[in-house]
Amino acid sequence: MWDYTPPRLPFYRRAWFLASASFLLIAGIAITIWLMIEKREWERRAALLDYEQLQEMESASVIYDRRNQVLGRIFIQNRDKVSMDEIARTLQQAVIAAEDNRFYQHEGVDYYGILRAMVKNYQAGKTRQGASTLTQQLARNSFPDDLPSNDRTYSRKLLEMFVAKEIEKRFDKARILELYLNRVYFGSGLYGAEAAARAYFGKHARDLDLSEAATLAGLLKSPNNLSPWRNRQACLDQRNFVLGRMVELGQITRDECDATLAKDLIVKNRARVSQESYALDLVAQQVIAQFGRDSAISDGYRIYTTIDGELQKHAEKAMRDQLAAIERREGYEHQTFAQYDQLFKASERKQTNSGAEPRPMPDYLQGSVVVLDNSSGAILTLIGGREFKHSEYDRAVLAKRPAGTAFKPFVYAAAFEKGMFPGTVVQDTVIDNRQVMIGGTTGILGEWGPETVDNKYEGAISARAALVKSKNAATVRLGMSTGLDRVTALVKKAGIESPMRPFPATFLGSSEVTLLEMTLANTIFPNGGMRPDRTFIINRIEAKDGKTVYQAKTSTTRVLKETTAFEVHSCLAEVLDRGTADRTFTDLAVKRLPLGGKTGTAYNFTDTWFVGYSRAVTCGVWTGFDKPKPIYRGAFSNQVVLPIWANVMKATFADYKPAEISQPRGMIKCEICTASGKLATDKCFEPVEARDGGEKSQRRTTYFEIATEAQAPKDGCDVHGSSTRSLVQDPGTGAGQWPRAALAVDVKAVEPVQIKGPTVIGDDPYNSIQATNNVIAMKKLSGATAPVDSSANVPAPAPGSGEPAIEVRRAEPVRPMEQQTIVDSTIKLEPPPPVKF
Repeated sequence: MWDYTPPRLPFYRRAWFLASASFLLIAGIAITIWLMIEKREWERRAALLDYEQLQEMESASVIYDRRNQVLGRIFIQNRDKVSMDEIARTLQQAVIAAEDNRFYQHEGVDYYGILRAMVKNYQAGKTRQGASTLTQQLARNSFPDDLPSNDRTYSRKLLEMFVAKEIEKRFDKARILELYLNRVYFGSGLYGAEAAARAYFGKHARDLDLSEAATLAGLLKSPNNLSPWRNRQACLDQRNFVLGRMVELGQITRDECDATLAKDLIVKNRARVSQESYALDLVAQQVIAQFGRDSAISDGYRIYTTIDGELQKHAEKAMRDQLAAIERREGYEHQTFAQYDQLFKASERKQTNSGAEPRPMPDYLQGSVVVLDNSSGAILTLIGGREFKHSEYDRAVLAKRPAGTAFKPFVYAAAFEKGMFPGTVVQDTVIDNRQVMIGGTTGILGEWGPETVDNKYEGAISARAALVKSKNAATVRLGMSTGLDRVTALVKKAGIESPMRPFPATFLGSSEVTLLEMTLANTIFPNGGMRPDRTFIINRIEAKDGKTVYQAKTSTTRVLKETTAFEVHSCLAEVLDRGTADRTFTDLAVKRLPLGGKTGTAYNFTDTWFVGYSRAVTCGVWTGFDKPKPIYRGAFSNQVVLPIWANVMKATFADYKPAEISQPRGMIKCEICTASGKLATDKCFEPVEARDGGEKSQRRTTYFEIATEAQAPKDGCDVHGSSTRSLVQDPGTGAGQWPRAALAVDVKAVEPVQIKGPTVIGDDPYNSIQATNNVIAMKKLSGATAPVDSSANVPAPAPGSGEPAIEVRRAEPVRPMEQQTIVDSTIKLEPPPPVKF
């Protein structure tokens, strides 16, 4: 037989190869089909997302002051959305160089970049380089719920890649870059190129130079860690790296790079970007109330307020410095701001480490300041406390506290409206505290209003002097003559909505009001009796497209006659010159300009106020504790808050000129006798004790006072000489209409009979002797130093006077006999003896 050996088959025809190839082919086809199915599924999932969301990014609502300087923002993400032509070309190039140099070559996913990153990371033994494109980053930032950044799974990464490819299908490269630069995070709470440029460099994104653009691009690698406010050197190193990449890509020349490296990087100081102040918090509340919370924090409104940013800063410093000085006062016994701040910071650290814990409430001395534009009611300055982060409670708008003696101008305004005038005589003598009931219900009323511990009772004084010197008893007597209803009606018309207590204590400011109410009400005096209808802090609001969606409207209300307002103003001007605030032009160095104001101290020194004004603005200041308690013994307004008011007012003079407050028509000057409050005569003199045995002299007791024709007295002085007082009243038919009979006898002032001794001898079951003692003791205080506190006892006489101190208290009836308590209503009587007939 033939010895035949078949030829060796080539390997590709061998069974093992054919079997393997067939398996691989079938597997390849299966895998391809599977990949196609998976690709279609991932494409379907990517297509389900709402890509309109890319363009619907939140924009912060920006709050501006009256000079268009940014005060703060209302936002979830602090962003200012701008178009591509408002972003510097150098910033666009720098971001591409730093984050995605093949941005214009790929279609959303850079496969070459992925391969390069894998090799580099393998060589380094750890992940050192990423391969996400700008489009992928945009996808991740736009769909945080579907593509959470903390999800490191392959499925999330695959979906991100397909979403990026879908974005590339729907938008061109320029639009993708614009969306990216408006959405990306630049650290320090700043989103988007415009917000970052404004915060870091104080300029628009379109105005950035090469160094600034490279700096912002460098931040994207690690926004918080590379912040120039946190790590300047690391920020500069990353900027230099970006500049080098731009040279490598041919975007800039080496000379441009070297020139940029030689320049110093100027970065703005970090400023607050949210509503972390009382004024901005009030603005935010009003915008949210007007448009809703969602719209306010995302629709990018431009909110133009009435706040004067520079004046606000000056007022905050003035209050901070003065209250800190009070806390350093020897003998100050309350918690200080510094002590609470340490507790607050420790509490914050505990909350950060171990979760929420109740934070201690501040118990240090608080203060508030309001400055209003007199003509419109615009709020120029609003401070609701010493530190917003310690307490968000706005004491300027919400806190109602007793106005104390700062309330007195309204009592005098009501009196002058009724027909009295500044020359009306009132009695500055002891008054029974049962009529007022401040600091007790018996005894005598204290005189804390004059803001001094050595105030003396002066007897008969003019209403002007009583207001200038802030006399308590005289004010109560004037208020009672005027009528409580008249005073409370005027106060409500002046803009104080808080209820007034229907008691005489209201004349001395016992009713609680807010500082904003008091400041608004006081605008009637520089405004000639007019006031703005309301206060407001937002002047205008514009939408993102520039359309005005809100515009404040102003109007005024007549409260007083112009003449009455000027009469009160003339008194309040003297308060600063020779009254309770006489430190204003001397110690506190305020220029002698047309100003007016009134000190205000509440009983027991729990609250101090000062409300004063120029022709242009009215400023109110308050200090006290959230839980009322004495600031310290003798904490008068002229020592505590007057320095704050003086510093704030001095800061207003440059921009809000204090023009003259002119005397209105219809007013006259008349010579008045201080003793009677009537027209002076040639006999209005009083003897003056001679010194060193010299001859006695006489002093003229008159002065010139302003009044209207209706207010001015018609009769001459009835205290000095033999002048007569007409007791016949003109029925109103006009002068000379009917003859008036001359009095047969001159009517002279008759002194009342003074009680000098007990009126009851023997038993005194109704304590009438105590009533006599009250009269005698109070009489002895005339001309003496008035007590600051209300007291049941008259202060002891001066040493060496030989006069004993006499208790002044309510006279209580004494029960003449002890009454037996009858237990059984049935009275048992002994039977009468028998009657003999």
